[in-house]
Parts: sequence; C-alpha cells; structure tokens
Amino acid sequence: MGLASYVALRVGWAAVVSFIIVTVTFGLFAAAPNPSIQQAATQAALQGGDPQEAVERQRQLRGLDEPLHVRYLDFVTSIYTLQWGWSDYRSQPVTTALLNAVFYTAQYSVPWTVLTVLLGPLVGVYSAANMYTWRDHVATGFAFFGYAIPNFFFGIILLLIFGVWLEWIPVVYRTEVPTFSLANVRQLVVPVFVLVTGSIGAIMRVSRNESADFQNATFMKTAKAKGVSPLRAYAYHVMRPTLVPLSTTLVGQLLAIFLGSSLLVEVVFGIPGLGRLTFNALVAQDTNLVLGATLFFTFLAVIGNLLEDLAFTALDPRISYDDRQL
Repeated sequence: MGLASYVALRVGWAAVVSFIIVTVTFGLFAAAPNPSIQQAATQAALQGGDPQEAVERQRQLRGLDEPLHVRYLDFVTSIYTLQWGWSDYRSQPVTTALLNAVFYTAQYSVPWTVLTVLLGPLVGVYSAANMYTWRDHVATGFAFFGYAIPNFFFGIILLLIFGVWLEWIPVVYRTEVPTFSLANVRQLVVPVFVLVTGSIGAIMRVSRNESADFQNATFMKTAKAKGVSPLRAYAYHVMRPTLVPLSTTLVGQLLAIFLGSSLLVEVVFGIPGLGRLTFNALVAQDTNLVLGATLFFTFLAVIGNLLEDLAFTALDPRISYDDRQL
C-alpha cells in the first residue's frame, strides 16, 4: 500500500467514524424526552386545554410522529447539509450562531496554536541540549507550573493583576474593537498566554525526553565530526525524528486544551466564542444549540486525529503502510 492509498483509506475511515457518531447522537436524541413537548403539555394544562391534544400537535409540528427510519434519514441529511435547526436562545439558525462564535474563538486559538507548536518542541530540544543545567531546571519548572495550575484559576489571577489593579487590559472582552488592531492584541494577550502556558508543558517534556535519545546517537556524532553546524545538526538530526512521536501527543494535547480549557478561559475573560456559547446554551437548555456545538467539537476531533495520522506518515518516510492499521 502506497502513501496515496493509505491517505485515501484514512480519510474514508474518518468519514465512517463521523457517520457512526451522527448515528449514536440520533439514538441518544431519539431516546431522550423532548422538553418542548413537556412544556406544551404543561402550558395546555395551565390554560385549561387538553394536554394530550397539545402533545400530539407538538409531535406533528416537530415531525416526531414520523417512523423512526424516516426521522433518522432526515436527521443525517440535515447534519451533513448543515441544517442544524433553530436556536431559541440566540433567535437565529444554529450554524449562524456557531459561525459567529468561531470568529471570536479563532482570534485567540490561531496565535495560541502557532505559539504552542513552535515553542513547545524548541524549548524541549533546548532543555535536552542543556540537560541538568539551570536552563533545563528553569524550563522544566515552567513546564510543570503550566501543566499543574488550572487555566481558569491562572486566568482569574492574571485578570485581577493586569485588568483590575494595573488596568493594562480590559476586564471584559470588547467586541467593538477592530480585529486587526493593537487594542485587540492587548485584550487577547493574556488569554493566549494562559492557554500557551497550559499546553506547552506536556509538549515540552515529551520533546525533551525524545530528543535526549537522539543527541547521543551515532548519526549525531557523525554530523558533528563532519563539521555540521550545531543549528543544522539539531534541526535535521534531532528535531525531525523528535517530531514523529511528538505528533501523536501534539494534536491530542491541543484538542484537549481547545475542548476543555478554552471554554473556561472564554467564560473568565468574557470572550463570546464557542466555549461561552456552549456554556450559555447549556444554562438556557437550548437543545439544538448544545447539539450543534457538540457535533462541531466532535467533527473537529475527528479531523484533528486525521491530520495527526497524516502528519505522522509524512514525517517518517520509513513507515511501511502495509503494516498500518486504520
């Protein structure tokens, strides 16, 4: 099996996984009671009407009286055509609400991801090159600090210092600020710093441990004996093989931070992104919007795992695709 065949099969498997997730979501959605039906029955009873008639009318209105297979086909079709229903909380289509939130989430997620991908492996390799020195201890201490402290607590502490006491940053995110402006950079620098601190620790430690094995390898000694510059030797003979095992950790770590900590960071800093949208939808019991946000995060995880596998195959050409499992 060549690289192209493996990539095609891996993309196909990702599509199958997304289909299984949609099917399981429909099963849970069909088995759960519909709050609008309960609300219609309660309202009819309070107004002296017939609750059973209100329930039947509500079931017909929402298509719940259709056979299960018809509802399943309609659900799958609506998911893959991005017809995710109406959000009562936002009074707009679910996809529109998610796209508006993605705009604000991307403003801090893009710089946070870029800084983590660049700084994590570089600090790890630098720490391994200066192993057991004060530079290594400082980098290790920074990694453990970022890994140990909860993001939302660290964000609150920095918000109190720089927002309330020093008044260097706004306490609440201001949506009227232009996207590409210094004012927007100033109000996003602390959330980005909090997320980078939380995500760089594990990546730095993995890259440090992996690169330590390659620094004393025979090919590294040969490169030094041939007069290869240290920067070139570390870039080609240490960093590249380090990225192969690191790629399996990098995507998973970023997804975990994105799905979990970004929600808390957005709530702390008042950023109207995906995390805060999901939190408010849960509080308002907006089923369609919660379902849409969950599917968005799920599809993002599937795509992330797909990119992780593709990066793994691209970084190490020695891998035999015949032995790979999807």
